[in-house]
Parts: sequence; C-alpha cells; structure tokens
Amino acid sequence: MIERPEGSVVFLSGAGLSAASGIPTFRGAGGLWEGYDVTQVATPEAWAADPALVRRFYDARRAAAAGVKPNAGHEALARLQRAWGPDRVKLVTQNIDGLLQRAGAVEVIEMHGALRELRCEDSESHPHVPVAGAQDPNAVCALCHAPLRPAIVWFGEMPVHMDRIQSELFQCDLFVSVGTSGVVYPAAGFVRLARMVGARCAEVNPEPSGGPFAVVVTEGAEVALPRLVDSWLR
Repeated sequence: MIERPEGSVVFLSGAGLSAASGIPTFRGAGGLWEGYDVTQVATPEAWAADPALVRRFYDARRAAAAGVKPNAGHEALARLQRAWGPDRVKLVTQNIDGLLQRAGAVEVIEMHGALRELRCEDSESHPHVPVAGAQDPNAVCALCHAPLRPAIVWFGEMPVHMDRIQSELFQCDLFVSVGTSGVVYPAAGFVRLARMVGARCAEVNPEPSGGPFAVVVTEGAEVALPRLVDSWLR
C-alpha cells in the first residue's frame, strides 16, 4: 500500500484510469479508424490537409466520451481532492475525456487538451470555446477570426502546462503514476523530476511498466484508488 503523504501529492493519470469506463481507443485492427491510421487524423498536417475528416474523428470521440460515466477510480481521486483541497492534491492527466471533472474534481491539469473545447488554429493562447456534440465547421476565433480546431495536443505538438506541472513536481511529497507507462515520456520524465527532489514515487498499474517506482500496486485504478483514498481519509 502507498503510505499517506504528509505534504502534497501529484497524480498523473493515463488511459488506464478511464479503461474501466469503457472509453473506446479508436484503434481497430491495425490501428485504423475508417481506414485511416489514427496518426493521420491527429496531426497538424492532417488538419491542414482535410479539416472535415479531423472534425469527424473528434466528433466521434466526443460522442463516445459523452456516452460513458466516470468509474470508481475517477471518483476516488475527485473525492480526495475535494477533501484535501487542490493545493495539496494535484491531478495531472494525459486523458482528454473530462471524466475526472465529471466525477467532481475541483481542478485538473489537462496536458493533452480536452475534447470539450475548441481553440484557435493560429494561437493556443486565444480564448478556448466550449463544444458539445459535433463541431460547427464555420466556428472561428473571436479575437482573430481564424478557424477553430479541436483543443487537443496532436502528434508532433508539445503538451501544455508543462511549466506548471514541473513546479508541482518539485514541491510534492509523493508522485503517483496511474494507468500510464513509467518508462515512456512524459511519465518517465515526471518520475525522474520527483525523485530528484526526494519525493516518493509509486505506480498503480495492472501491468507494471518497470519504471523507477518505490511502490507498485498491480491492480486496476478502479480497484486500487478507492481503497487507497479510503485508507488516507480515515
């Protein structure tokens, strides 16, 4: 079991957190979607070449995410953050499904963007726009009138909020990787930074990644996290 931290804790979640909710991977046989490799509909080059195709892909992902519910793992992390406060419990996710927020999380750092938002294709810093259902193909940025694109970090783009994530890692007492590989970046870099400042590092993953974690819990997040949070809050 992962010991209760005295200071702050940073959770990094990946696809394994949402797996029990039934989030589709959109990777069928050979990693294809409607005959396209997923990387062909999730890059800046794909958007430039065929924005209608890319919109259709993300419309389908948005619809799929809307059709599932947060699982016990999401709910446990949200419950812990509400109990201890967002200053002490930092939720960083690689997921774009918004399930942590729907579970009641107060604050989530979404390093790969969010399905529920659109952004200016020319500037990520321009105001984001909420979207539900299919994207309006004529939607434009309120500031510069450039077309709006899904607010997703695509292949070949840099994750967002990295400075803030690094700052939180430098201050944490405990880093927990949930449902993501601890030997592949960015998680590999996060555990390295946390270890540099003396933080304890743990992994929750039914298939351990082999990363440099002091504690490994070989269970799904939907099983391990509720038990962990219950023990910390008692």
